[in-house]
Amino acid sequence: MDVIQVGIAGLGRSGWDMHAKALTVLPEMFRVTAVADAQPERRQEAVDRFDCFTTDSFEELVAQEAVELVVVATPSHLHADQCVMALQAGKHVLVEKPVALNLAEVEAMMVAARQADRVLTVNQNYRYQPDFRKVREVLASGRLGQIVQVRVAVHQFSRRWDWQTLREYGGGILNNHGVHWLDMMLQLVEDDDPELFCHMVQTPLYAGDAESHARVLLRPKVGPLIDIELTHHNAYGQDTWLVMGTQGSLTGNRRQLRWKYFEPEAVPPLRLDRRPTPDRSYNREELPWIEEMCDLSGYVTDGMVLLYRELYGTLRQARPLAITPESVHRLMAVLAKCRVIGER
Repeated sequence: MDVIQVGIAGLGRSGWDMHAKALTVLPEMFRVTAVADAQPERRQEAVDRFDCFTTDSFEELVAQEAVELVVVATPSHLHADQCVMALQAGKHVLVEKPVALNLAEVEAMMVAARQADRVLTVNQNYRYQPDFRKVREVLASGRLGQIVQVRVAVHQFSRRWDWQTLREYGGGILNNHGVHWLDMMLQLVEDDDPELFCHMVQTPLYAGDAESHARVLLRPKVGPLIDIELTHHNAYGQDTWLVMGTQGSLTGNRRQLRWKYFEPEAVPPLRLDRRPTPDRSYNREELPWIEEMCDLSGYVTDGMVLLYRELYGTLRQARPLAITPESVHRLMAVLAKCRVIGER
């Protein structure tokens, strides 16, 4: 197989613990040839693991002729300029989330990709997460009937004081966590311009000035209400997922999902009765529930690995790009509206 030579810019949590780790699993497809990071000890770690070229300069990284794919895993406020530079140098680019700070930056990156005839994609790896894939499978099966609402609750209680609490660096819970969950939920929404509500709060739990709590509601013209709650203020964690339909419901978290439903043909037809209910009671019936469960705790395939496998298919086998910049532009347009509405 024709191995793709990779240069990684930024060896922090994402660059080292996610990208480098995933690339190590796929030696038949990718080889880390070069890295760039400001910290010499991190560069030495890369030499020890990959026996690669190292530098503290992004410019030197993209100047490496052998590098075909640049992974931009630097802080968010650097993404746009570095992606454009890499694309103009003739490299394909995979950039960490959030793709950029605003829509204008995203559009400049897309223009650079078209002009260079190179691939630009974004690490929206949650699209590959097993819980999301199983939720989509259950929804597509029709078991739950017409879906009325999909709610996700991303709850923690924690204080933060790093650069991702600063707005100038693209920090805040919407950019740190919301870009993943909004991106997933938008895969369930066909409306390109859903009605949107957003509530954001900046609190002393963050040392910086970015929001630590956000609630986003998306109401498409057709389809279920999407309710996303992201917070670092809940010491009583709730289930991540709650899907409500006309034939049943789904609930659960990243490790386990369960859903129960009834078959419409197993119940009598629902007919309106205008007469008073017997004995002044409420309508009651025992539905023939069917309950199923999926244990995801043993799921071994990493979403990052799946993302890289699909990217290899695009770069070497002319397969369609899975995570297009257009789809992420749609996400960033929703985030831009959230900023306008939530910060009023």
